[in-house]
Amino acid sequence: MDNPFAQPSQLPFELPPFDRIRTAHYRDAFEAGMRAQLKEIAAITQDSAPPDFDSTIVALERSGSMLERVAAVFFNLNASNTDPEMQQIDCEMAPRLAAHEDAILLDPALYARVEALYERRANLSLDAESLELLIRHRTQFVRAGARLAGAEQQRLRALNERISSLTTQFKQNVLRATQEAAVVVDDASELDGLSAEQIGAAQSAAAARGLGGKWLIPLHNTTNQPALAQLKSRPLRERIYRASINRGRGGTADNTPVVAELVRLRAERAALLGYPTHAAYQLEDESAGNPRAVHDILTRLAPVALERAKADAGQMQALLVQQAEREHSPAFELQPWDWPFYAEQLRRARYRFDQAQIMPYFELDGVLRDGVFYAAERLYGLSFEERTDLPRYHPDVRVFEVRDSNDAPLALFLADYFARDNKQGGAWMCSYVRQSTLLCAKAVVANNLNIPKPQRGQPVLLTFEEVTAMFHEFGHALHGLLSNVRYPLLSGTNVPRDFVEYPSQYNEMWARDPAVVAHFAKHYQSGAAMPPELLAKVLAANKFDQGYATTEYLAAAMLDQAWHGIAVSEAPTPERVVDFEAAALERSGLQHPSIPPRYHSTYFSHVFAGGYSAGYYAYLWSEILARDTGQWFHERGGLTRANGDCLRAKVLSRGRSEDPQSLFRNFYGGPPDIGPLLEYRGLN
Repeated sequence: MDNPFAQPSQLPFELPPFDRIRTAHYRDAFEAGMRAQLKEIAAITQDSAPPDFDSTIVALERSGSMLERVAAVFFNLNASNTDPEMQQIDCEMAPRLAAHEDAILLDPALYARVEALYERRANLSLDAESLELLIRHRTQFVRAGARLAGAEQQRLRALNERISSLTTQFKQNVLRATQEAAVVVDDASELDGLSAEQIGAAQSAAAARGLGGKWLIPLHNTTNQPALAQLKSRPLRERIYRASINRGRGGTADNTPVVAELVRLRAERAALLGYPTHAAYQLEDESAGNPRAVHDILTRLAPVALERAKADAGQMQALLVQQAEREHSPAFELQPWDWPFYAEQLRRARYRFDQAQIMPYFELDGVLRDGVFYAAERLYGLSFEERTDLPRYHPDVRVFEVRDSNDAPLALFLADYFARDNKQGGAWMCSYVRQSTLLCAKAVVANNLNIPKPQRGQPVLLTFEEVTAMFHEFGHALHGLLSNVRYPLLSGTNVPRDFVEYPSQYNEMWARDPAVVAHFAKHYQSGAAMPPELLAKVLAANKFDQGYATTEYLAAAMLDQAWHGIAVSEAPTPERVVDFEAAALERSGLQHPSIPPRYHSTYFSHVFAGGYSAGYYAYLWSEILARDTGQWFHERGGLTRANGDCLRAKVLSRGRSEDPQSLFRNFYGGPPDIGPLLEYRGLN
């Protein structure tokens, strides 16, 4: 009873009591939580009365509350604020939790009750959401292997445990490799091109590692690194690029054997379940439905994206030749570490502005309050009050109480925006408490970014890409905050991967909406609004370099499909992982000497550790819906409460209470149209 996970939190919104939680609590809470849930499952299966919806399906929804509490905190903090002991617990618990899930989903007595209800679903008089819940549970049992024979189930259990361990190992290797690959700079003159604030952040990052008098360039999770767009030193740009692409290849954090075994075991599991490939298995439960649909959408965009990228590359090559002539230095062929730098030069030449001009207008707190929160207030009537009285898991975290338009308490929002060595790369949203009227639970969600933390007293000035990332992740947050469903399995972001990115990518539009940008783009010193002519240039540059951005994304998405579209016999050995990747990229038709994929395999965490296996295409699939939604808003007056309430009522509050594609059609008034996406990216 002394364990903080033993009972529901007594804090507002059941916020986890971060001030009471110690690493030592996790193991006991996991063990107790699993035992408690198995007892709850036994009570369902041992019920002598014929199965009914409440005694079986609703009871399933109510089960595992303690396990849910500890898992939500542990896995979210293991991503955002980990330590070696937590990583060891992760390694221990990953196969145990996989086995626990199998013990439930492969329980023949439990499955028999669910199947009996499914067969009688037409006669159960269920409301639409309850019927969807029944179908969802039955689908989970079938896809988990509930219909397999005993020996096959035993092999499936072993595969699931090993796959779970491998994804944990991959994740930890990426974190370690990314830390080790951070680039140390000894001479400040090499940092020419960075702002004073960025140089100060690099100095602080070095000092945090005990490297006084040096500067540290930490790596982001992607292949391309933000500093490449600004650094004038070509040798340093190359060092950073090569450090990025070599992560996870050899050394103590070598991910090549992990990738090789993981794709082989996933292929074997798919075959055991009756599917030709892991991609076929995964995509059956997504909106896309099958690998052919994914292939069609990716290959439809690939040629036009690559042609646009080639045209931009030609202009950059001409630009660097001109520069070499002016400086009386030898010219060179454009390389991957050159593209971001010369793209920025080309942007400056076309639109007459650069990042250094606009960053002073994008101060973090102003973007958050006067941009992200402002748009949510205008659209949905939400208000945000910072709560400094509630516990946090790290001093950098901020907690906001969210209130609805009638001033009723709605949810809690946690903002964790700064990079740390013990935080995984990238940006993401997570849930600590999922909304459910059945459980009387309101949402507690968090957004995580990896913005370099400046030195004390210096402002946090953002690039426009970081501004967009804030709006993107808050779109995910809104999907959780505005959820209004009965059952936790259908709540918030519990939707297909190729639908979950829809609200986030839609919300990006407000980072580019003139009315919203004008509200938050204020100079951090003077408070003056961004000059209209500069704002117009920023918005006009929206479609710039989309050939590159689309090509690098498509290459990664096709690489994902290649890895997960193979049979067991086609899985490469660890020594052939790099060759397999090179061949897959060659077949994609997206090869360009200066455009790498957004991720190489050994640090492609989305697909080897993050739940997006065979699903990285989801960003493009969802973006079609998002850009259609943007057009819908523009045609109806843009940032209005009526428009926001319509989207909230028909999509954002609904979770998976209805088929997600039906939710979109009911909102949009018809099927998705790729036209607005092509227009948005300048690829039409």
